[in-house]
Amino acid sequence: MSLKQLIEQCKKNDAQAQSQIYKLYASKLFSICLKYSRNYAEAEDNLQDAYITIFKKIKQYKNKGSFEGWIKRITINTALQRYRSVRVFDIINEEQIEDVSVEIDEDTVDMGFLLRIIQELPDRYRLVFNLYALDDFSHKEIAEMLTISTGTSKSNLARARLILKEKIEQYKANPNSQSL
Repeated sequence: MSLKQLIEQCKKNDAQAQSQIYKLYASKLFSICLKYSRNYAEAEDNLQDAYITIFKKIKQYKNKGSFEGWIKRITINTALQRYRSVRVFDIINEEQIEDVSVEIDEDTVDMGFLLRIIQELPDRYRLVFNLYALDDFSHKEIAEMLTISTGTSKSNLARARLILKEKIEQYKANPNSQSL
């Protein structure tokens, strides 16, 4: 069955088609959930919530644009929804912003370590970092998604990069240390 046919069957609440869509995209969507979650269990919850929303809203998908892009956006918004009701963002004066770059040598820094330190970032920093650095949203788009100012988005990105840079430097200095 083609993707278009699966989508049409899902619009009719066909459980078998929903299961096939789940199997097709679960690993990609789970990796998105991991980026925006504090831990593995929260990522699992976000994935489940995202699929519930996808199947509730699938009739709104009009076969325009990428289906994968459509479900990824729903997944990101589902994960962000956890933080919208909780005040996790500080209002920042834009003059306080100092951009920091993070150099990652993939040969010396383990990807599992990177994922862990990103997940350990405070919510406000992790969300902005992921949206900007990993999912290519602009500060303007991030500000709208998270109902913050663009200055707050820029500041939170800079602070996230600073924390990550410090942890990566500590890791490089002592890669066998598990206490980071």
